[in-house]
Amino acid sequence: MSEAPASSSISNRLARLIDVRPGEGPALAWSWAYIFALLASYYVLRPIRDQMGVAGGLENLPWLFLATLAGMLALNLPFAWLVKRLPRARFVPLTYRFFILNILIFAGLIAVAEGETAVWVGRAFFVWLSIFNLFVVSIFWATVVDVFSTDQGKRLFGFIAAGATLGAICGSAVTATLARDVPTWALLLTAAVLLEAAVFAMRGLARLIGRLHEVPEESRAGETIGGDVLAGVRRTFASPYLLNIAGFLALFSVTATFLYFEQAGIAKRSFPDRGAQTAFFASVDLAVNALTLGVQLFLTGRITRWLGVGVTLALLPAASIVGFAALALSPSVASVVVIYVLRRAGNFAIARPVREVLFTVVPREDRYKAKSFIDTVVYRLGDQVGAWSYTGLSALGFGGHAAAVVAVPLSAAWLLNALWLGRAQARRQAVAQQDSSASLSPRTA
Repeated sequence: MSEAPASSSISNRLARLIDVRPGEGPALAWSWAYIFALLASYYVLRPIRDQMGVAGGLENLPWLFLATLAGMLALNLPFAWLVKRLPRARFVPLTYRFFILNILIFAGLIAVAEGETAVWVGRAFFVWLSIFNLFVVSIFWATVVDVFSTDQGKRLFGFIAAGATLGAICGSAVTATLARDVPTWALLLTAAVLLEAAVFAMRGLARLIGRLHEVPEESRAGETIGGDVLAGVRRTFASPYLLNIAGFLALFSVTATFLYFEQAGIAKRSFPDRGAQTAFFASVDLAVNALTLGVQLFLTGRITRWLGVGVTLALLPAASIVGFAALALSPSVASVVVIYVLRRAGNFAIARPVREVLFTVVPREDRYKAKSFIDTVVYRLGDQVGAWSYTGLSALGFGGHAAAVVAVPLSAAWLLNALWLGRAQARRQAVAQQDSSASLSPRTA
C-alpha cells in the first residue's frame, strides 16, 4: 500500500526538479532516448577520429578542416532538397540511415587497410565524422525545436541536453575501456547500432508530439516544409537575427579550434602509442561530460529562467575571456586541459541548449534549412578561420600563446553578440505571443 504514494512522491519531486508540466513527460522521455543514442554513437567514434587526426600529422589538420568545410557545403544542398520534398517523418530517418551506411563502409575499410592506405582512410574518417557530428545533432535539435515552444525550451532543453551528456559519457566510457583490446572496426559497428536506436526513438517522439500543441502536430508532421534549396543560405544573410546567431556560433568555433589544436599537440607529444592517444581523448571527453551532467540536471533551466536568454548565453564568452587571459599569462599543459574541459562543459551544459531556444521564434523553414546551414557550414567556416590562424601564428613562431591573446578580444565581441541576441529573442517572443493572443480572441462586431 505504501509503494504507490512513494512512487507518486518521487514523480512529484522529479517534476519539481525539472519543472515538467502535464502531458510533457512522454515526449521528454523519447527526446532523452533519441539524443542519448545519438551522442553515444558519436562519442564511440570521436576518440577514434581524434587519434586518426593526430596519426595523420598535426600539420595536416588545417587541410582536414578545409575538406570538412567542403563536405559540409556539398551535403547541405541534398539535405535541403530532402527537406523541401519530404515530410520530417521521412527525411530525418533517411538522413540517419545514410550515415549508418557510411559507418559500415568505414568499418570495412579500417578492417583491411594497412600502411599509407590506413593513414588516408583515417583522414577520410576524420573529415566524415566532423560532418556527421554537426549534421545529426543539428537535425535532432531542429526536430525538438519544432516540437517544443519557447517557454518549454527554457524549462526543458537543459534537461534534454542531459540525455546527450549521459549518451556521451557512455560512448566515451565504451571507447576508453575497449580501445586497447577491441579492433576499431568493431567499435564502429557498435556506433551504427546506436544510431539506428536513435531513429527508433525519433519515431517514438513523432507519435507523441501532437499532444504538446493546441493545434495537433500530426497535421504538420505529414507536410513537406517546401521552399527552395538555397533558402537556408539566403534567409540567413537576409535576417539580422539569423546572421547574429551565425556570428555567435562562428566566434565559438574559432576560439574552440585554438584550444583543440593545443590539446592535439599535447597528445602528440605525451602519448606516442595510438591506443594511449585514443584513451587520452576519451578520458578528456569523459571528464567534460561528467562535469556537464550535474549542471544540466540541476542548473541550466533555473539559470535560464533567472538570468534570461541573453545573459545566460553571455556566460560562456565571459568565462572564455578569463580563461584565455589566464592562458596567455601562464601557458601550461594543465591550464590548456582545464580551460578546454571547462569551456566544452559550459557549452554543452548552458550555451548549446539555450542557443537552441533562439530558434523557437523563427519560421519553421528556418528551423531546418537556415539552422542546418548555420550549425554545419558556418560552424566549420569558423573552424577554418581558427585552424589557419593558429597555423599562421605557429609558422611565425608565436604558437598557442599568441592564439590565446587573440582569443581575448574575440571573446569580448562574442559576449556583446550574446547580449544582443537575448534582447532580439525576447522581442520576437513578445510579438509572437501578441499575435497568438489576437488570433485566439473572439471576433467583435
